[in-house]
Amino acid sequence: MPELTYLEAIRDGLLEAMHRDPRVFVIGEDIATYGGAFGITRGFLEEFGPERVIDAPLAEAANVGAGIGAAVMGMRPVVELQFADFISDAFTQVVNMAAKFHWRTGCALPLVLRMPYGGDVKGGPFHSGCMEAWFAHTPGLKVVAPAFPEDAKGLLLAAIRDPNPVLFFEHKHLYRYQRAEVPAGEYLTPIGRARIVREGGTLSLFSYGWMLHKCLAAVETAAGEGISAELIDLRSLAPLDRAAILTSARKTGKALVVHEANRTGGVGAEIAALIAEEAFDSLDGPVMRLASEDTPVPHSPVLEAAFQPTIAEIVEAIRSLAAY
Repeated sequence: MPELTYLEAIRDGLLEAMHRDPRVFVIGEDIATYGGAFGITRGFLEEFGPERVIDAPLAEAANVGAGIGAAVMGMRPVVELQFADFISDAFTQVVNMAAKFHWRTGCALPLVLRMPYGGDVKGGPFHSGCMEAWFAHTPGLKVVAPAFPEDAKGLLLAAIRDPNPVLFFEHKHLYRYQRAEVPAGEYLTPIGRARIVREGGTLSLFSYGWMLHKCLAAVETAAGEGISAELIDLRSLAPLDRAAILTSARKTGKALVVHEANRTGGVGAEIAALIAEEAFDSLDGPVMRLASEDTPVPHSPVLEAAFQPTIAEIVEAIRSLAAY
């Protein structure tokens, strides 16, 4: 299998989908001539032409609306938001039009929104946000957030095949940070399925995206201290893999959720409530959360580092929960 970066895996998935299905096209700001803010669609214009690689203005509501219209007409659009933060300008299109279309009409709406998100790139408050919880809360939308190159390609292809809207959150810090073997050709990572990254018996960690890798480092540190932590990569935030979450929580009796988005109202709160409601009798300690502070993302590198959960904080939370 070829070894690809997370960014190259997304690019490979897009190319695979566009070669396989002529209905798939991409639209977004600077994605054609320039090749995208991060270079994912570089060369696409020459390969597929201007009818399938469409430069759009700085007008997210119009771009998402164009994607919705094309999907209604039988196409399979992939709309690139230059930064996920910009989706706020298209909120009505996403939560009122795309999310509700199937429920109102019974018809499919195959739409993918690619959403580069997250911090640790020193992008400041308008380019580093994690807004996945806004959409995981909205019925009618699927939300995925891969942590590894293999899943970045597999989930993107699954999203493009899905008959209804999928928001694909791709973490900017992982673009060139993560490299791994990725299957060639078409393969699908099922939406709604979590994955055990590391098995353990003392406690369970649940995470996704860039924080999953911080958790992996923390779990390895804890293992050196004799603490056996099971790490679950959620991969899909809507729908959540409730069975995988509850199985692991019941197995270890202790659960810690780690995410980069703000703490209040985040995905971690939903997971904590799920475990409390359905696995309470198996718990040997409180369900704990580690998340970013309830502030906009700071621009200062020092403040941004303090804003997010650190590996040291995750290790300390693991120790605390293991000792409970």
